[in-house]
Amino acid sequence: MTIGKIIDGKAFATGLRDRVGDGVADFVAAAGRKPGLAVVLVGEDPASAVYVRNKGRMTVAAGMESFEFKRPASIEEDDLLDLIEELNHDDRVDGILVQLPLPAHIDETAVIAAIDPAKDVDGFHVVNSGRLATGQDALVPCTPLGCIMLLKDELGDLSGMEAVVVGRSNIVGKPMAQLLLAENCTVTIAHSRTRDLASVVHRADIVVAAVGRPEMVKGEWIRPGATVIDVGINRVADDDDDGRTRLVGDVATAEALAHARAITPVPGGVGPMTIAVLLRNTLVAAHARAGLAAPEGL
Repeated sequence: MTIGKIIDGKAFATGLRDRVGDGVADFVAAAGRKPGLAVVLVGEDPASAVYVRNKGRMTVAAGMESFEFKRPASIEEDDLLDLIEELNHDDRVDGILVQLPLPAHIDETAVIAAIDPAKDVDGFHVVNSGRLATGQDALVPCTPLGCIMLLKDELGDLSGMEAVVVGRSNIVGKPMAQLLLAENCTVTIAHSRTRDLASVVHRADIVVAAVGRPEMVKGEWIRPGATVIDVGINRVADDDDDGRTRLVGDVATAEALAHARAITPVPGGVGPMTIAVLLRNTLVAAHARAGLAAPEGL
C-alpha cells in the first residue's frame, strides 16, 4: 500500500517568514520606516487572545511594528468604527486586522467595509474580493493564499488540473476557487449539500477541504495520486475517553494517506501558513502605500 507524503506547512511557513524578514529590512532601507500591523481584539475569547498574541510576537520578529488594540466585548459598534477610521489615517499602520468573530451586537460586514482596502491585509473587503474575482492585483485572504503556496511548492505548475474545493465561505472557499482559477485549474466548488459529494471529490487532482466538519471527507473519496489540502481545524473528544480533546481536520487523514499523493496534516499543515501570509500581506501593503515595487519572492 502506498502511503502519501505529509506536507510540512510549518517548515514552509518558517521559510516564508524568513523571506518576509529579509523584505522588511529592504523596505526599511528604502522607506525609512518599518511596516506596521494593527490588530484589534474585541472581547476576551481565550483562543482569539492567544492568536493575537502570536501575531504580535511574529510581527515584531519579522522586524515590523505591532500595534494591538484591545476593547471590551461591550464596545459599541460606532466606537469600533471610529477606531478603524483612526487606523485608516494612521501613517504608521500599513495593515489592519480585526479579529473575528465579533460580539453579536456588532455587524461584522460593516466593520470589514470600514477598513481601507489598501490596509485590508485579511483580504475580506469587497473591493479586494472583487479585484481577486476579476484577475486584478489584490490583497488576498491569508489562508487560501497559503494553500495555493503549498500546492505550487508541492506540484509546480497547476495548469489543467481538476480541483475541488469543499466549502463555500467568503474567507476560504470562494477565494480559494478564484486562486485556483488564476492558476488555470478546472474548479468545482462543492459543499455539504452537493449531491454525491464523494464522486465529485473523487475526480479531483487537487482537493481543498474547508467545510468545518471533522473528518467529513473520507479516505476512499480521494482519487489515487491526488493532493489534499485540509483547512479544517476541529476539536473533538480524544479516543481514550478520558475527557481530553484533540485537533482533527475536515479530512480523515489516516484513511486518505492510503490514496493521496500528498496531504497537509492537522495540526502543522495550513495553520502555520496563515500568520506567515498575514506578514507577507502587510509587507506587500506597505510597499504599495510607499509607492515602491512589490517585493519579489513572496
